[in-house]
Amino acid sequence: MTALELRLRQALQPWRAAPAWRVAFSGGLDSSVLLHVLADWARREGLPPISAIHVHHGLQPAANAWPAHCASVCEQLDIPLDVARVQVTPGASLEQAARRARYQAFSEQLSAGDVLLSAQHRDDQAETLLFRVLRGAGVRGLAAMPASRPLGQGSLVRPLLDCSRAELQAYAQSHGLAWIEDPSNADERFSRNFLRRQVMPLLAERWPQASNSLARSASHLSEAQQLLDELAEMDLLGARGVSACPWLPLPSLDLSAVTALSGARQRNLLRHWLAPLSRMPDSDHWAGWCDLRDAGLDAAPVWRLADGELHRADGRLWWLSGEWLQPLDAIDLPCGAFPESVELPGNGRVHLLGELPQGRWHLRYRQGGESLQVPGRGRRDLKRLLNELRVPAFARPRLPLLFDGDELMAVANLSQSSEIEACGARLHWSPPIGAQGLSW
Repeated sequence: MTALELRLRQALQPWRAAPAWRVAFSGGLDSSVLLHVLADWARREGLPPISAIHVHHGLQPAANAWPAHCASVCEQLDIPLDVARVQVTPGASLEQAARRARYQAFSEQLSAGDVLLSAQHRDDQAETLLFRVLRGAGVRGLAAMPASRPLGQGSLVRPLLDCSRAELQAYAQSHGLAWIEDPSNADERFSRNFLRRQVMPLLAERWPQASNSLARSASHLSEAQQLLDELAEMDLLGARGVSACPWLPLPSLDLSAVTALSGARQRNLLRHWLAPLSRMPDSDHWAGWCDLRDAGLDAAPVWRLADGELHRADGRLWWLSGEWLQPLDAIDLPCGAFPESVELPGNGRVHLLGELPQGRWHLRYRQGGESLQVPGRGRRDLKRLLNELRVPAFARPRLPLLFDGDELMAVANLSQSSEIEACGARLHWSPPIGAQGLSW
């Protein structure tokens, strides 16, 4: 058994009980070796069911022949193959767009607990670190590729990170493997290719162990990031606090607890908290956080990020995304009873519990000037009532209001008139939850 096979076995030992192993199979050298080693291992020992996934981007004519090659290889190895065809949305970086489309396809293929095995190796790790150094990445970026991370309902695992490209090539040649050579890998207009073909060989001439050393540095930085994540989790315990609006299902933090931390810990906490929700800006754009944090008490500052917005309201930070950022159309919905919850376009669902007395009942949104007869308190201006109840400004235009004709009778989740109280009815609103965050 070769050193490569021994390291692969060791790396996969924690995943032996997974429901299935899915191999990300491009047909290239690295994934061909990974699939061949696994197929050989499975013939001699009991392993989770192994299958392959080939993602077809269709970005170049040569790629049209690759699914057939992958199918032929999998047939010889008696490995099932799924071909996922994706559309790559053009953007500033074709590489990044293709990667996002690829991992989205992988994510959709994984069932609960499945493991996707990807064939990145030590040289890939070294190139990734160098590439991110040149882009000015922080500790999280310089930790390069993790050996494993969640993906969809399962996990992404890279079991070859301790193996070199030379070891994989030696294995492929000794076993007579055939693999695809992607013509785009020779295109040095792509930064990764330029590093691989020009920079890394030059470094290796001067420092033969350059790839090993860079990969080892990535490992050290990964450990440093783990410590930063643990610190962020400790800070989160004190920063979550309790919202005055528990019915508002949005990520939020106590602003005073965040600002009590040093600047570095504030940024570390926010990076950790927002990582599943949005791509984070580079260091030059963190001024948006300072502007939001330091704005006057009567201001309503917003920090706009790639996938949503951070708002400040009622002494808390609130993350808004998805439907919360879309304009809301006015409604005038006749109602007497909702036996089931009713969807409000772009604004969650509303449910009327109990029955209303006779009247001209309608659901509308706030327009200004409304007032409510509050039990035991007399008539209260709606604006002042919402201030007293500490409802964030961004949620106020979305609150469903129940009217009898032109008379406001109830504010969903918050308050209602004596007449509504007497009949035992209640207006319940389930607000939109926003986008579900990043998954790859």
